[in-house]
Amino acid sequence: MLDLAGHWLTPEDRQLLRQPEVGGLILFARNTESPAQVRELVHSIRALRPDMLIAIDQEGGRVQRLRREVLRLPALGRIARCGDAAPALAEAAGWLMATEMLACGIDISFAPVLDLDYLRSQVIGDRSLGGDPQQVTTLGRAYIQGLHGAGMAATGKHFPGHGWAEADSHFALPVDERSEEEIRNSDLRPFAALAGELDGIMPAHVVYPAVDSLPAGFSGRWLQDILRGELGFDGVIFSDDLTMAGAHAAGDMTQRVDAALASGCDMLLVCNDRAAAEQALVHAQQVGMRPSERPARMLARRVVGVDYKADPRWARSVELLRRADLL
Repeated sequence: MLDLAGHWLTPEDRQLLRQPEVGGLILFARNTESPAQVRELVHSIRALRPDMLIAIDQEGGRVQRLRREVLRLPALGRIARCGDAAPALAEAAGWLMATEMLACGIDISFAPVLDLDYLRSQVIGDRSLGGDPQQVTTLGRAYIQGLHGAGMAATGKHFPGHGWAEADSHFALPVDERSEEEIRNSDLRPFAALAGELDGIMPAHVVYPAVDSLPAGFSGRWLQDILRGELGFDGVIFSDDLTMAGAHAAGDMTQRVDAALASGCDMLLVCNDRAAAEQALVHAQQVGMRPSERPARMLARRVVGVDYKADPRWARSVELLRRADLL
């Protein structure tokens, strides 16, 4: 899964999209001017590759790539502080976000965040649904129901939990020194409870030395033995961005690709560095990488037209969030 430079496809972008090893695109703020422009961009992508999985990070709060002419949704942490009303609000927020993104032609937003908030990690912070595993599970399930109700697949992140490690894996390699038992009794619980409801999972670029010396996204112990084996997860495993500092523990870009594939990732993200993306692509071609069939399950399950605000559920969901002072 690669990214684009701007609002429209360049000849270089088109050449990359024609490569069968490229199975997805992720849109960033630099790619999103308005819903109409995103729809046109997606249309041009689909004209080349109808099967392309198109993603975005549209969690709400500070992580919302498309901001013009769409709802400014709240961070999940604000929803978590709404007491008994929180599950209904989480479901409404998930449905609204998914509906708006599907109307733009986007297949998935990488959500929900299932990390626990220990008030330690600034990169997680109010993106989290709280510090209690049961609360995160309950609200995560409600949010997933909202996504599924709109026709969007759900991706939980960052397995098995990024909330304890303080470093930001975009810029450093975080380490979570706790015992395996501590992690299983806390951070892992929402992922374990929701493994059968999630369509995708994104592992953290975090090292858990009590379990493996490799970051979770490169760890067969985490991804194969625990996630696939123990938790029975059969959805898509997305690597987090292989250009992030936290991924450098696996070596250079070709070694990161090899390590992510060996650990069991179905789709590898290489973003914000076109030279690295091209290097990863060439290496994937050289080693004869065969694209996984799982990501096709993540394609949009419902066509949403530009008249989506006429749906009675839209007005009800917006009013629900407004009454809670979340919009």
